[in-house]
Amino acid sequence: MLKTELPMKNSSFIIDGRVCTAEKGLNLIEAAKQNGVFIPTLCHFKHLNPLGTCRVCTVKLNGKAVAGCTIHVADEMDIEVNTSELLNTRKAILEMMFVEGNHFCPSCEKSGDCQMQNLGYETGIKFTRFPHLFIDRITDARPERIVVNQNRCIKCRRCIEEVKTYDGYTVFNSINKGNKTI
Repeated sequence: MLKTELPMKNSSFIIDGRVCTAEKGLNLIEAAKQNGVFIPTLCHFKHLNPLGTCRVCTVKLNGKAVAGCTIHVADEMDIEVNTSELLNTRKAILEMMFVEGNHFCPSCEKSGDCQMQNLGYETGIKFTRFPHLFIDRITDARPERIVVNQNRCIKCRRCIEEVKTYDGYTVFNSINKGNKTI
């Protein structure tokens, strides 16, 4: 039996007042990128299931705040990305991530090779308005493919999803909420 592929249907949607098009059902982060719009994110990887855990990609969809990486484009969506309210929200989220873990970007060995550090610079974070927590957490190098440094963890769950996606099982997971998450 000969299988024929149907042409993909495009969706027309609005980002910050501009009409955009992308393949219907495509993840918003990827669709925005195809239309020249950058939506920052830390937990989203193209090949992983959308998590929506970091909230750095917060956008407004038809007036309601949502995690952009969990949205699939469809016709008539009205998406706000770069309003002052959303930019301030993202900055606050990043600041909270910086103070909750041991993130000292000026002296970090990753210098320039870190998504979080880059987003901090892009959002203009020079100092945080929140006090540093300096919580001492465990570092676990037992998993074969990944070192789990809880002192640098931002609770995005990307590492958990990566291992689950490629290995088909959960090697480790997180428990608790907020700054008690391990």
